[in-house]
Amino acid sequence: MKKINAKRNIRKGYRHTRFLNRIKREGNEKPRLIVTKTNANLFAQILDDSSSKVLVAVNSVQLKKQANIEVAKIIGEKIAEKAVSLGISEVIFDRCGSKYHGQIKSIADAAREKGLIF
Repeated sequence: MKKINAKRNIRKGYRHTRFLNRIKREGNEKPRLIVTKTNANLFAQILDDSSSKVLVAVNSVQLKKQANIEVAKIIGEKIAEKAVSLGISEVIFDRCGSKYHGQIKSIADAAREKGLIF
């Protein structure tokens, strides 16, 4: 069982490395919407790479709820509302190597509905 999890984490690392290399190559000036998923919680933050500062952050710990698809929708809506209020309309979606389905997809869809472009 441990070998399966190790291989899964290695593949996730490869996906994230490819994404980060593409961002460096293109030289984007847009902030990144970083979505991190653990077994129990979801974290979303908007990071400005040029100044290395977190502009907006929302997570399921602040909401005092377990991570599920409904909570993911709430997180996506809240992060989009906060970003739009700061004048951020375009971001780069960074899923940290996770597959684009389930909770990650719910965050992205909710953020798009509230006005973020990516």
